[in-house]
Order: sequence, then C-alpha cells, then structure tokens
Amino acid sequence: MSAEKFLYGANVYANGIRQHYLRYGGKGKPLVLAPGITSPAITWGFVGERLAANHDVYILDIRGRGLSSTGPDLDYDLDSYADDVLEFIKSLGLKDVTLMGHSMGARIAIRAARKNSADLGQLILVDPPVSGPGRRAYPANLDWYTESIRLSRKGMTAEDMQRFCPTWTEEQRQLRAEWLHTCDELATRISFEKFHTEDIHQDLPHLKVPTRLVVATRGGVIQKEDEAEISGLNSAIEIVHVENAGHMIPWDNEEGFYSAVAVK
Repeated sequence: MSAEKFLYGANVYANGIRQHYLRYGGKGKPLVLAPGITSPAITWGFVGERLAANHDVYILDIRGRGLSSTGPDLDYDLDSYADDVLEFIKSLGLKDVTLMGHSMGARIAIRAARKNSADLGQLILVDPPVSGPGRRAYPANLDWYTESIRLSRKGMTAEDMQRFCPTWTEEQRQLRAEWLHTCDELATRISFEKFHTEDIHQDLPHLKVPTRLVVATRGGVIQKEDEAEISGLNSAIEIVHVENAGHMIPWDNEEGFYSAVAVK
C-alpha cells in the first residue's frame, strides 16, 4: 500500500455488528465502496489508491468477509447488507457520499439508496447481477466460489489461485489467495442464492440520486435487454460500457474502469 494514499484500517460498530474498513486519501468528497460477494476490502486497495487522488475513500469489508463480523448467527440478506452501509455512513457522519458498489455491492447500493438517500450524492453501480425471481440466472457457478474458499482455508499460493483467476497478475492472485479464507462460505452461499430470490428491479424507479450503471461488455451479467428494462424503469440512470472487460472490470481493463466511473 502506498504510504501517500493509504491512511489506515479501522472498525466501527454500526447496525449491530463490527464493520471493518480501509481509508484512502482523506481529502475531497467521501466515496464509500462496497465490494462483491468474495472480495475483502483489501483486494480493492489498488482502486482505492487511484480514487483517493480526488476523494476520501472508504472500502468496506461486507459482513461475512474480511475483518468484519461474521458467523452463522448473522443475516446475509440484501436489507441487512444495505442497513450496514447506511449505518456505516451515519456512524462516520459522512455527507454527500458517492456510493460505489461492484457486483453484489452494487445490489447493496441500490437497496441502500432506496431505503435512505439523505446522505448520498451519487450512485455508481458496477455490473450488478440482474438475476431475481423469474429472471435469467446469474452467469456464475456457486462451486467456483465455495471450492476456492475451502482451498484457501487450508492455505493457497498465487499458483493455486491461477485456475480460478487465470487472467489476473501474480500479485493479484497472491492477494486473493491470502485473504479469500476470510470470506465465510455460508455467507457466500446464502448471498449467491439470494441473487435469484431478491429483486433489485423494484428499487430502481425509486432512486433519487444521480446514478451511473457501468456494464462490462464481456461479463455476460448485464445484456442489452437488461439495459433496456433498466432504462424503462428509470430513464435517469446513465449507462456506460467498459470494453474488453469481464465482470471483474478493474482487473481486466483498469483504465477503462476509471474512465467509466468518472467519479464527480
């Protein structure tokens, strides 16, 4: 981590759990980043470093991941995740927040913004799964997550991680191998299942803050017909595309990602 942009890691007690986060930059408008289903905050550190050039960046460990509270006694539904984010923002007294979420984190951001947008200034939704009741399944395999988590609990190397993330750099694979064991398998399994039982489309017409949807052209997560439906539900949502990128956009096309998110 760069001593210049990385400030510290810390914990707050919010929404009844310990929430761990990493802070970068410390200057400019606050930006809170909610990662995806098996991405501890540290794995988004390189993005935090870059965004910290102009923003006060907070990257969360979502409950059940990283150093935040975990365990079978917690709920892993969209409302609980959204309440975590809202209470995190409130606990730190942040205002005019850019809330950025990737994948599951983008679904969390949508639900949070519908619940209470008082402290939010902008939403950036990076390739959220658009699966839900009666909809096309999320194009990923649950076993990909659970097998890699089980292996990581025993200890993995960057080389071991290569079969799961073949296009990533050795440094990226090493970091994921180091931290993946902190992603609770039960939390992951429940969250994946709820991709197919919880509906974010009902929330989209109610978003009251400027919203940008960032779509990976090679991800297969959001297709043209999905974009049309989203625009029909809320015509104010701006849709941008990142070429030559799969679902893990900044890992595939980092500069394209920064151009697309264009944080204000």
